[in-house]
Amino acid sequence: MVQQRVAFYAARPDYILRMTERSRKYLFYIVEELELRHMPTELALLPFVESAFNPQAVSSAKAAGMWQFMPATGKTYDLKQNMFRDDRRDVLASTQAALDYLQKLHDMFGDWQLALAAYNWGENNVANAIAKNQRAGLGTTYSDLSMPMETRMYVPKLQAIKDIVEDPQKYNATLPEIGNHPYFQSVDITHDIDVTVAAKLAEVDVKDFKELNPAANRPVILAAGTPQILLPWDNAAIFRRNLKTYSTNQLASWTAWTVPATMTASGAAQRVGMNENELRAVNHIPPRMMIKVGSTLLVPRSERMDSDVTEHVADNAQLALAPEPSPVRLHRTFVRARRGESLATLAKRYDQRLASVAGWNKLRTSASLRAGQRLVVYLPVKARAGDIRVARTQTRHETRVVARANTRRTTKVVARAQVRHETKIVARAHAPSRTQVAKSSRHRAPRGTLVAESH
Repeated sequence: MVQQRVAFYAARPDYILRMTERSRKYLFYIVEELELRHMPTELALLPFVESAFNPQAVSSAKAAGMWQFMPATGKTYDLKQNMFRDDRRDVLASTQAALDYLQKLHDMFGDWQLALAAYNWGENNVANAIAKNQRAGLGTTYSDLSMPMETRMYVPKLQAIKDIVEDPQKYNATLPEIGNHPYFQSVDITHDIDVTVAAKLAEVDVKDFKELNPAANRPVILAAGTPQILLPWDNAAIFRRNLKTYSTNQLASWTAWTVPATMTASGAAQRVGMNENELRAVNHIPPRMMIKVGSTLLVPRSERMDSDVTEHVADNAQLALAPEPSPVRLHRTFVRARRGESLATLAKRYDQRLASVAGWNKLRTSASLRAGQRLVVYLPVKARAGDIRVARTQTRHETRVVARANTRRTTKVVARAQVRHETKIVARAHAPSRTQVAKSSRHRAPRGTLVAESH
């Protein structure tokens, strides 16, 4: 399997070059941390397998960052995920969390290959596979376990990359030189600062700044939540010098606003003096969605809102959305992605806007999908053909029942009327004379006695 993966990577030199070029910024730091922990240094190559060393990578299963942390696992290792940052992408925080997790897995299984399998497949799955083999009297090493193909190929992929990195000439690979010194250093910030301003003061390109600070998912970095930024080693001193002489007192043009009541995006934009499209874009609000009360929005600073964001908001800010009221009732529906389908083609299949489907599922519009992946869409409620047939049948049945009831009622009414009419005629025919009535009144029956009269 290792040789198969080596051949795969060797046949794609451009891919290997791009991966290693990205890794230049992070490898020294990761290797240094592994050595401090007395862990195998080849684990520094794991982001090659996980994300191709792309700190902005997001999988179809919503794993994010170089180390591809799932949301729940990220929270377990104190990686904040909110409106203003995603620590799963943070170079320092995610690396520390990944090494903590790998150490824990090695302590559980006592083997690095099994630890890697658990990192990919989940610790419970590996533990269950080991227990199953033990019950069957089988081996419990990595190669003995029954596991998904992705996990089966996980360790061979890592070994293949290690072989190529150690001897690139053997595989005709051209790799960039990676210096044996730190690429970056951290710099303290005491006030909120725009990403563009920070890059300008450091004299680095905004793209390069974002690659070192990928956790920042908004145009401003909040000092209360992210008190340090990473800069290329030589540019750190430049940043500090330029910061001291920066002529503008205000480093940030953005702040946070807590929505006081559930409202539309247009209503929120009016409240804070923004263009609706700009509000949607900067806060990632999809069309036809309302903003729930208590949500936090990024808005321009003003005379009313001109202070740095507090630590509580910086650490806990969330955006909660709900579909706008519609004359067409919408129903939350779960659908499955087809093989080879993208988010764009799925949105087209259900006649929905791409931005809406992406927002409902907290995915990027460019996200790829795996076959059978479960997604949420809001579809108009429509009567199904079967429902229509049932309704018609029910209507016919109800009509019959009503008709029968009406017929019976009419019959009863007619019968009663006829009886009353006939009774009146008979009564008149047998009515006594006034003289007879007068005589009989002297001999009235006692109260409560039934008087029978036969004719």
